[in-house]
Amino acid sequence: MTDNSSSVVILITLLNILVYKLQKLKEAQQTDRLPLSVRQLCRRFSLQEIQLATDNFQQELVIGKGGFGMVYKGIIDLGQRIVAIKRLKSTSTQGRKEFQTEIEMLSQFRHSHLVPLIGYCDESEEMILVYEYMPSGNLADHLHKRVNKGDMSLPPLSWVQRLKICVGAAHGLDYLHTGTSIKSRVIHRDVKTTNILLDENLEARISDFGLSKTGPANQTCTHVSTRVKGTPGYLDPYYISTHRLTRKSDVYAFGVVLLEVLCGRRAVDRSLDDEQINIVGWAQHCFKEGLLDQITDPNIKGVISSDALHVYMDTAIKCLYYQPKHRPTMAEVVVGLESALTLQRKSTQYPLVEMMPIHCTEIVDCSIPEAKDNNHSQECEIMPIHCTEIVDCSIPEAKDNNHSQECEHTGEGIINVSNGWHHKKQSSVGMTFRKRISGLLSVKAWAFSGKPNLFMYVHKVTWKKQ
Repeated sequence: MTDNSSSVVILITLLNILVYKLQKLKEAQQTDRLPLSVRQLCRRFSLQEIQLATDNFQQELVIGKGGFGMVYKGIIDLGQRIVAIKRLKSTSTQGRKEFQTEIEMLSQFRHSHLVPLIGYCDESEEMILVYEYMPSGNLADHLHKRVNKGDMSLPPLSWVQRLKICVGAAHGLDYLHTGTSIKSRVIHRDVKTTNILLDENLEARISDFGLSKTGPANQTCTHVSTRVKGTPGYLDPYYISTHRLTRKSDVYAFGVVLLEVLCGRRAVDRSLDDEQINIVGWAQHCFKEGLLDQITDPNIKGVISSDALHVYMDTAIKCLYYQPKHRPTMAEVVVGLESALTLQRKSTQYPLVEMMPIHCTEIVDCSIPEAKDNNHSQECEIMPIHCTEIVDCSIPEAKDNNHSQECEHTGEGIINVSNGWHHKKQSSVGMTFRKRISGLLSVKAWAFSGKPNLFMYVHKVTWKKQ
């Protein structure tokens, strides 16, 4: 009886060893299924290296979490390199397929606006990805974390910073759609603010390719039939209803990102009133009714150029059209956003174009060419005024007992001045782009002329002796 028991124990032990060996062999085979080119480009880490890098996955080193699992800040190569380590959790809806997809995608692509993959670990049922560390976190944190959690370590992004981030992310998506130099084109399928990472210079990097799909590069077949996957609030409604995934599905999701950037709120916020829960419906309504001030983030509302805002919102709204064929390509989105950034920078560089007419309480040695006698009225069209000295300029509504002046500031003029004359106030919001550029060139010419005289224009002046 004792001999039989010993034999059973030995048999069970041998079976356990065999099962363990088979499991290890299976894991090795699964890893070996990665293309040779991928394995050559991508570094393979041992689990021991990963545990050492994260101090055995210490909670204090967690810098993010998502559908895949936790993301840790780690140190590799004897403390010489900081990395981000993403560890698949056992309860994740993602698995080996998404893990392999991410490795294959990022090992083939090299672009300044895609997050670089350093390597992976596939050992003892662990699936771990190692990326270059992005010290500024993700775009969602900068837009929402400060508001929701009072994190003052994240100051609000300026409007120009937001525009530059959007331009960078758009370049990254355009590369995936058209510029990867492979036969297939890549559809990201999970574009959102949490998947736009920021480096130390706040340059945007697209991340998280686990749900990505490759589609045909030709134009005869433009969609991939697939199960709907993605994040609520960013999902293309056409994709939801037809299960046809296209590159324009990424364009729709990016349109939602553009609204988030302008509004400073999440794509879906159930704490708001019913009509405002979904940012898309709310923004479309406000755009149609001309109420953009109601959706603009208060942190940037006062500094946005009206021209830049118009181009930006026009681009965002077009991204959100229901029919994919009516949406722009990502290349066209890049053009729109770069135009908005250029317009914003011009309005910042030359603020005089946006200013109200300026009144000066004292002007010395001013002359108006071809002036008529003081007893007669004078009318002039775009006539230059040369002043050698201007004292105490402000923007009051002033009148002088000796003279009166009426001016129509239509955008042709840059600065309107008078010796205590009354000026008719008119906003410069309606200026055309052509007129603004004309004004900018005039200011620039004066600034670099080296002349001591201030060169100014008035559009129409009626000068009467009282």
